Amino acid sequence: MADDAGLETPLCSEQFGSGEARGCRAAADGSLQWEVGGWRWWGLSRAFTVKPEGRDAGEVGASGAPSPPLSGLQAVFLPQGFPDSVSPDYLPYQLWDSVQAFASSLSGSLATQAVLLGIGVGNAKATVSAATATWLVKDSTGMLGRIVFAWWKGSKLDCNAKQWRLFADILNDVAMFLEIMAPVYPICFTMTVSTSNLAKCIVSVAGGATRAALTVHQARRNNMADVSAKDSSQETLVNLAGLLVSLLMLPLVSGCPGFSLGCFFFLTALHIYANYRAVRALVMETLNEGRLRLVLKHYLQRGEVLDPTAANRMEPLWTVHWVAVQWLVGHACLCCPPPPLHCPLPHSVFELQQLVEGHQESYLLCWDQSQNQVQVVLNQKAGPKTILRAATHGLMLGALQGDGPLPAELEELRNRVRAGPKKESWVVVKETHEVLDMLFPKFLKGLQDAGWKTEKHQLEVDEWRATWLLSPEKKVL
Repeated sequence: MADDAGLETPLCSEQFGSGEARGCRAAADGSLQWEVGGWRWWGLSRAFTVKPEGRDAGEVGASGAPSPPLSGLQAVFLPQGFPDSVSPDYLPYQLWDSVQAFASSLSGSLATQAVLLGIGVGNAKATVSAATATWLVKDSTGMLGRIVFAWWKGSKLDCNAKQWRLFADILNDVAMFLEIMAPVYPICFTMTVSTSNLAKCIVSVAGGATRAALTVHQARRNNMADVSAKDSSQETLVNLAGLLVSLLMLPLVSGCPGFSLGCFFFLTALHIYANYRAVRALVMETLNEGRLRLVLKHYLQRGEVLDPTAANRMEPLWTVHWVAVQWLVGHACLCCPPPPLHCPLPHSVFELQQLVEGHQESYLLCWDQSQNQVQVVLNQKAGPKTILRAATHGLMLGALQGDGPLPAELEELRNRVRAGPKKESWVVVKETHEVLDMLFPKFLKGLQDAGWKTEKHQLEVDEWRATWLLSPEKKVL
């Protein structure tokens, strides 16, 4: 009976990641016997027995340490600790990303064939010097474009990583289409391939930068390097498969330009669709301008905060999100003349005093009602929550000019603004500070309860900061 009890009571147990735990029991002969375990991703199971020291290992089952639950393929192509070490959207994103990479690899083979044909490969009249000159012009144009684009848009790629990721892949398709069409017009060949390479270099900057931003989102155990390395392995495998398929495809389409172009359009459609599905699968848990607008609008109209999944599903990806109010955070300073964007900052001591009085927040907000533009000046000690409040404040001013339902406090303020004579902008701003003191703490708590990470954000903020005299009760969030 004692032996039966020993077999039923686990002496210890082990678990790999979030997999099924299995126990180890004492067998009748004194050996350690592990339970049969099922590994959820590959359906593998294995039972084994560990013999006590000094016994013949051949008497009972195979001895040895437990085998790792992950198969060789998982260990090679997925981050360690998958799926717990990555975000929940990792697998659907990577699957669709692999589909788009495969389609892009095949399209790239068709484009490369067209470029080589245009340069003169296979043409006895073509010269090496002419081909070299064309290649140098093409590469130098792309290098310059890479530098200019990184300077122009580099700081904005983090804020809208999904949109820029989609833009980069569509631009890559445009570049490959130019390469395919380049041999059709030989007189413009150099200009066409140079333009195409310029677009591809922009793609490399935008695609690489946004991929890094997505890696930060996907890595959940400070394992950015591992996630990035395994993504590179997955991409290499997909490109290798695309290379093998290209070796079979190119001989079939090389003699028929129309069929080659048809294959390219089919692959481009698949590429764009897979990219859209990949980007749409992402669930970013930080607020950028687009997601904040959606969440705040829903909160003001219904009193509920959208969770990250719902907000990301509603976030626009294809078109520019035109809104009722434009706001710029940290783009201005108090030094005059002129401010960096020539924005409507206070022009007198009286106006500055009116903007400062009535609140203790670490930002000043100027509202140009004629252009419906909000300008935010941040204090040097402004933190992420202050920036989030300032952005919420600016968007709330835009809501006052709309016709949708609003909370009682804002509805009363909107009615007073519309009923009376037109007020100065700083008067309305001052009154909205009072309303926001009541609404923002509830909104912030709703964001945190819904799963948003409010300790950081993806709002576009410039580096201008200012200082001004505040009351001693000033608070910094």
